[in-house]
Amino acid sequence: MLFPVSGVETHPAVPFLVALVVSSFTSMGGVSGAFLLLPFQVSVLGFTSPAVSPTNLVYNIVAIPSGVYRYLREGRMNWPLTLVVILGTLPGLLFGALIRVNWLPDPKNFKLFVGCVLLYIGLRLLYDQTPMAKRKKARIQEFEAQVQERLKAVMAASGQTSGRGLPPAARVKTVAWSWREVSYEFLGETFSFSAPALFALALVVGLIGGTYGIGGGAIIAPFVAAIFGLPIYTIAGAALMGTFITSVAGVGIYYCLAPFCQGQSVTPDLALGVLFGIGGFCGMYIGARLQRFIKANIIRIGLGIVISGLALKYITGFFF
Repeated sequence: MLFPVSGVETHPAVPFLVALVVSSFTSMGGVSGAFLLLPFQVSVLGFTSPAVSPTNLVYNIVAIPSGVYRYLREGRMNWPLTLVVILGTLPGLLFGALIRVNWLPDPKNFKLFVGCVLLYIGLRLLYDQTPMAKRKKARIQEFEAQVQERLKAVMAASGQTSGRGLPPAARVKTVAWSWREVSYEFLGETFSFSAPALFALALVVGLIGGTYGIGGGAIIAPFVAAIFGLPIYTIAGAALMGTFITSVAGVGIYYCLAPFCQGQSVTPDLALGVLFGIGGFCGMYIGARLQRFIKANIIRIGLGIVISGLALKYITGFFF
């Protein structure tokens, strides 16, 4: 089958099955599969034009809604955090798309950029398994365990289950909101974060995401938990919603840039992106089911080695 926008010729089952396998493994490690699908499109399918970046964003648009629906249904969406993330990421996406179209249309240069992003993700996964990282993470995990215990107590007292919506005491409530600081209450405790600092972080993530073709949720969520000290329970929904909204906006930005980019293919291959997205949707479900059978550290170390190796291949390929 020929996909006319990208010029890729392959059996339609290939993108579905690749996304299915990739997302099954990456989701078990708590990592999005979008960043690995782009190298597959570039190196295996030969899809090297700027259009590959928005095509990769289509993957997020198709794969994410089920998770967003779950958070909305349970009343677990932290709207102030979501809004700041979106406001910061959107301009970053615009500048990232401009960089991709104007300064990185050459596949060789783009592969160097992809290699640098993959190297960060791969080394981060490997670093998380070091004793130093585990000591730091132990404090966060202890805090998260306390949050989960308090949440269970609140749920037991209310007689409700998470699937039917959360009781008022277990929902995120905005306490104060200004351009300087946002405060919200969760399980009787107040959490605050600097709006400008989070905006700046989201701006950088959006810049990377718009250039590469990823929403950035996998990058921003760990930073927000570690730097701002917010419980992951109140972050996950915001990161997922932010990734979904910014992915939609990112695709729209590339469509808007198309009339000004004569001679370049910059609009997404929707058919190819949807096939990847459907595979990712199914793979994430499978990964969630299989996760309990495989140790998380083995998954993360394996992913870290594979991703770092791929990154070094792209980086060295630029110079040699």
